[in-house]
Amino acid sequence: MKNGLERKSNGNLTNDRARGRRGTEARGWNQSISLPEIHLCVSVSGRLRAAMVLLLSLLVVGGNTICFAQTPAAQAQEKIAAEPAKKDEVKNGGKLVQDGIEIEFTIEAVARDEKLMEGADAVARFKVTDARNHTPITNLRPASWMDLKAAGKMTDPKECRQKIQSFLQASLSSRPEIDLNTYFILTLNKESNISVIDPLMGYGTSKLFTLVFLKSPGEDWALTADNRKLFVSMPLINQVAVVDTGTWRVTTNVDAGAKPSRIALQPDQKYLWVGNDASDATESGVTVIDVNENKVAAKIKTGAGHHEFAFTSDNSFAFVTNKDDGTLTIIDAKKLAKMKEIKTGAQPVSIAYSDVAKAVYVANEGDGSVIGVSGENLNQTARLAAKPGLRSIRFAQNGRWGFVVNARQDNVLVFDTSTNRFVNTIQVGRNPDQITFTKNYAYVRSLGSDHVALVQLDAIGKKGEVPVLDFPAGQFAPERAAGVSMADAIAPAPEDSSVLVANPADQAIYYYSEGMAAPMGTFQNYRREPRAVMVWNKSLRELQPGVYSTNIKLTSSGQYDVAFLLDSPRVAHCFDMAVAANPAIKHADELPIAVEAMFTEEKIRVGEPVKLRFKVTDTKTNHRAVGLKDFGVMVMLASGTWQHRQWATQVEDGVYEISFAAPKPGPYYVFVQCPSMKVGLNKTPYHILQAADAVPRNDNGATTETKKLNEKPGGQL
Repeated sequence: MKNGLERKSNGNLTNDRARGRRGTEARGWNQSISLPEIHLCVSVSGRLRAAMVLLLSLLVVGGNTICFAQTPAAQAQEKIAAEPAKKDEVKNGGKLVQDGIEIEFTIEAVARDEKLMEGADAVARFKVTDARNHTPITNLRPASWMDLKAAGKMTDPKECRQKIQSFLQASLSSRPEIDLNTYFILTLNKESNISVIDPLMGYGTSKLFTLVFLKSPGEDWALTADNRKLFVSMPLINQVAVVDTGTWRVTTNVDAGAKPSRIALQPDQKYLWVGNDASDATESGVTVIDVNENKVAAKIKTGAGHHEFAFTSDNSFAFVTNKDDGTLTIIDAKKLAKMKEIKTGAQPVSIAYSDVAKAVYVANEGDGSVIGVSGENLNQTARLAAKPGLRSIRFAQNGRWGFVVNARQDNVLVFDTSTNRFVNTIQVGRNPDQITFTKNYAYVRSLGSDHVALVQLDAIGKKGEVPVLDFPAGQFAPERAAGVSMADAIAPAPEDSSVLVANPADQAIYYYSEGMAAPMGTFQNYRREPRAVMVWNKSLRELQPGVYSTNIKLTSSGQYDVAFLLDSPRVAHCFDMAVAANPAIKHADELPIAVEAMFTEEKIRVGEPVKLRFKVTDTKTNHRAVGLKDFGVMVMLASGTWQHRQWATQVEDGVYEISFAAPKPGPYYVFVQCPSMKVGLNKTPYHILQAADAVPRNDNGATTETKKLNEKPGGQL
């Protein structure tokens, strides 16, 4: 690569010209520089992502490349003692009783008999009950954060509230070590990649967190219930990619038979089922992959054609449709052995299981019939007649109402599993193909329309016409795109009563909230066609009545504040947690110096000189480090378009100072270095200053009064 840029095995970027060479390090310091705006998208881990991406912003100056790669978590690791926590020092979890409610926090490692240790997977739970009768309190929206703190430090209620307030502001200068309220938007693109979009935090002008690169374009995908693995079928290369969502990288590609297309996880997540849509009937069937081992557990021959899946809720049976043969194959999911085949009708294209009816229902495109098959005795129990052209079949959340779209008739048929009869016919847009549900509505995508239809669920089965609303989900109909995926293009958002809609023709994702006439927001996919959308949700969810939990990875050892917030009733409290050091994880050696910023004011004025002082301590002697001639400071505008670099002047023993003036409003990042001590710009914690206009700006965006930048302190080196 140019300018001496090289990539190390850990994925960080470094500059070989700058390593250990005083002359090169000194060149260009004590000056302010305006740069062309630079955008760089990198793949990073999930720890404090906003700060990491900003640290990885690349600056090229005078042929030198300066990169910042160390994460704030690693910086905190060096600053905070990371000895294994003693049981008598910090008790993990705890209870709080306030305003008539009881909140119990517990955390435990996922692996049996494993203690809480850095690098381990854990489950965090908050149990919220009525303090008087211990009745679970449901339908809450709690928020929580885990933040490293100094060993032995107790956090009082005022400090806890201030900490929570800073986290709520989503400031880059105050990010927790582990955020239990995050979610990402994933898009399965036409290209060989997956976009990971952070809807809450932007990086400059982009909300793209990272890209997951695949060997070949994906057709369908499936996410495990614990959010740790994402499987993606790649029919062009006959493989299934396994993505680790902790790093957002493909860990392996599993050979999955001929033309793997539709994939589905059975309810207990033990197996991933892959449909092999081979043109050769002898290769048509299913490949079963062990989810834990990422290895093929079985290959089972079925009928020919495209395959769809459904499972009984107890994981006893898997049902596989065979489009070309017009059959349904029933497989013993425990023995992975074929049991029987049933003739369904012409071209079965979709299947769904109703837990209420304890039966699967198959939609046949060719003859327009829907058949029901018992999940207990495995015999056909019902047959409903409609017109040819059926596509997707889905059940509303109560499991009673079945919805099936007819692409040729431009309508949705609704049937009642208690009577096995159609109860409603609802007209929608041209060529409907997919259905997604929220609590109140069924969302219907139509390939020939730029609008999405909303069917009101509480009107289903009643007399009269079912109310249908719609909203624009883009400028163009999805069919204008080069191709669409069989995976869902509409996904419920973590917020109540809202969805995300991927429109490949617009190359965008739309956020819609129920009750609005149009989407509330748009997420760009940066010239990529999003063929499907999914939500990767790591926020607290109510998996049991009154119990709100999520899976996390313990990223660093040390003592933590576990900040917890409820809106109503208003509760803000910090529980304690300790994470032991993992001897198997190697950390960077301790730095020879410790740097402490002596300025506390984060707000500055544009054009006004600001003095920044730093106290430098020798970590071996714990005495102040005096006489450093190459203690340097870099101040960088967050956009990367301006920077100021200066060697600091020692104003008293171990205290070093620079002066600078911000040229324009915005956030500024402050980094320090000392080459003689082998401390680079990426080795110590950074600081953030927020500059605001000192005087009003004119129409051209310039201030009506300007001041020259003070660059004299420290002298030219």
